[in-house]
Amino acid sequence: MEPRRAPLSPSRAPAAALAVAALLSALLPAAGGCSRSDRSRTVVVWEQMDPQEQVLFDEHVAQFRANHPEFAGFSIERVHYRVEDLQTQFQTAALAFGGPNLVYGPSDKIGPYSIMGLLMPIDALPGGASELARFQPEALPTLNGRVWGLPDQVGNHLTLVANRALVDSIATDTDTWLRQLRELTVDRDGDGKPEQYGLVFNLLEPFWLVPWVGGFGGGVMDDQARPTLDTPAMAQALGFLSGLKQARVVPLECDYPLADTIFKEGRAAYIINGPWSWQGYREVGIEVALAPLPMVSGTGTWPAPFTSAKCYSINRYLDPATATCTAALLSWLTGPEVQLDLARKLGVQPGDLTAAAAPELQSDPAMIASRDQIAKGRLMPIVPEMRAVWDAMRPFYQSVMNGELEPAAAAAAMQARAVETIEVMHE
Repeated sequence: MEPRRAPLSPSRAPAAALAVAALLSALLPAAGGCSRSDRSRTVVVWEQMDPQEQVLFDEHVAQFRANHPEFAGFSIERVHYRVEDLQTQFQTAALAFGGPNLVYGPSDKIGPYSIMGLLMPIDALPGGASELARFQPEALPTLNGRVWGLPDQVGNHLTLVANRALVDSIATDTDTWLRQLRELTVDRDGDGKPEQYGLVFNLLEPFWLVPWVGGFGGGVMDDQARPTLDTPAMAQALGFLSGLKQARVVPLECDYPLADTIFKEGRAAYIINGPWSWQGYREVGIEVALAPLPMVSGTGTWPAPFTSAKCYSINRYLDPATATCTAALLSWLTGPEVQLDLARKLGVQPGDLTAAAAPELQSDPAMIASRDQIAKGRLMPIVPEMRAVWDAMRPFYQSVMNGELEPAAAAAAMQARAVETIEVMHE
């Protein structure tokens, strides 16, 4: 059992809380006359957390209540949404001058929210510079020179995860890795359906494609938010991943739940997955080891998974009467005590500098490997155009993996679809 950590004392957080409260009070009166339900004594958080994160959130809120009896008259509610639903629900509610006090999720959602004017910029806080200074700069979701959320963790990145019962030595380059994957794929009864795979991962979502585009020397968007999909790097990355399927070292059909299940059953040597999954593998009795995705042998370049933060952002249209409580809760949920607790129990990287410097995190092998992968990754753009890029990549990536489209043709189709969608977006 882990030792109990000392809770945040009331004297530790007021500066950040008061700063947030001051900004909320200054900005909210304009929305005060809009018709909405009375939430003057309720602080609502909408989230898309994993089950373990939800449990810890509730524990952290209980600690917040114990530390802040001055907010005993407020209720604090957590509302869970599926990943694909939260953005739509929040946009609809906030555009009607309603919705939650805080919305929580990956930082790439912040681009659409902020462009639509639904969020409050954190870096506009009176004294906000000192609050932001406790975070790693790359952890802060910044768009057009403004910061639009406070993170409780950073990374949210893919790594290579090995089952130590099957893998003695983790390969560091793709040539060695492919030889290893072939050896670790086992069809014991000769029916053409392996009982054990060398590798499993989500073959449907382009989030798993992006690292390899980087490994072949490319990217998906330039600094001006223009898509860069029709490139040799994209075609080579698509060819590499479809080659894994042709080599039969991955399942012929595999979405995220199936990959996760096969690995948890001990029937795969490797999975490519993120920090939201690692503790779940340990809990089912698998000894896992983390490592960066192997360097592409043909280019000498490391794959570059997208990295991002998970953040709490403030709804532009929350009830002014909840400003002080909302501010205090935000400060606590993104503070060093909570971030260190998340790191210990989930294996996620803190964005807070004090929490990140904890000796136990600096020496933990899994945390070291995770940081190594983050260092090789790239920050995910949070501009609204990124949604068009994701939507353009998905169907053509799937077509390549299904053998319906050649990689070069898929890359060209991705680019055309992304450019067309962005042009419509800008009209």
